[in-house]
Amino acid sequence: MKRSFLFLMVFACLGLAGVVKTQKIMCKGFAPENNLNIPVSFKDSGITEDQWTALFDKYEKIYTPIIASRGGKLILNRKWTDGTVNANAQETGDQWTINMFGGLARYPTMTIDGMALVVCHETGHHLGGAPRWYNDPSQWAANEGGADYFATLKCAHHMFADDNNSEIVSQMSVEPTIQKNCGAQYTDANEVAICQRVATAGIVLGRLLGNLSGETLIPGVDTPDTSAVTDTITDGYPSTQCRLDTYASAILCKADLATFQDNDYHTGSCTQPNFKVGLRPTCWFKPNNSDTGGVDDPPPTGGNGPGGGGSGNGGHNS
Repeated sequence: MKRSFLFLMVFACLGLAGVVKTQKIMCKGFAPENNLNIPVSFKDSGITEDQWTALFDKYEKIYTPIIASRGGKLILNRKWTDGTVNANAQETGDQWTINMFGGLARYPTMTIDGMALVVCHETGHHLGGAPRWYNDPSQWAANEGGADYFATLKCAHHMFADDNNSEIVSQMSVEPTIQKNCGAQYTDANEVAICQRVATAGIVLGRLLGNLSGETLIPGVDTPDTSAVTDTITDGYPSTQCRLDTYASAILCKADLATFQDNDYHTGSCTQPNFKVGLRPTCWFKPNNSDTGGVDDPPPTGGNGPGGGGSGNGGHNS
């Protein structure tokens, strides 16, 4: 991979310094904070402006009515000329905003499917249900792991459903483990192909995130993060490998596509004891004890997490 992007001009963070009463901002972007800035003039771009435009036209056609049905108004800011290598989401009243920056699209290893998962991740902050930030149901946003899980379990199916997925996959290099896992979980050829597309895009994003984080270990589908957290990570990022594991696991979930709920992570997702595949990885998620036959801890009281949101924006789920 060419590394000329490492010498690009520095851009000042995300431009999102705090939270005011009416505006609820995801200060953390899709990727960890970084100072890369990739201008329009950069020649080693990941995707083109035409591909960017077609992708987001498609996204808005699908998600404008879905978000409207939840009481929100989708605002997709397509900041193609902005060199920021990130993306983020915010809410202001009934305006559910997603900011997509051209710098991320121009990252040399970015693909169209990878960019689709990024906008799906940001959508997941709005629609991803529980667990919420700070494990507080009154917070407006799903946490980072939950947004990743939503991206592949829910959003990717909508984004890729009408494509000629078998043809697209025939032009891709799909890792053997992905072929095996998708083939074992699905019998319909289109579902197998969607699974392969999404998992491959997850690898693209996992390695991109690893590069941005300066990690030396390259994440992959054959090297899962086998750690188990004692508490769900609700106020930061899982490890890069763990995020890749989430993309790869969620696309294998065959639960119905019911709406995610803000105060119950079971609805519309794969959880124990009913499912063994497609679970939220334990490297960031701690399931209720009752999922495995134990006694649950007391629920969170809510309303005390940083970033406001105590009044909540009920019903923002998918």
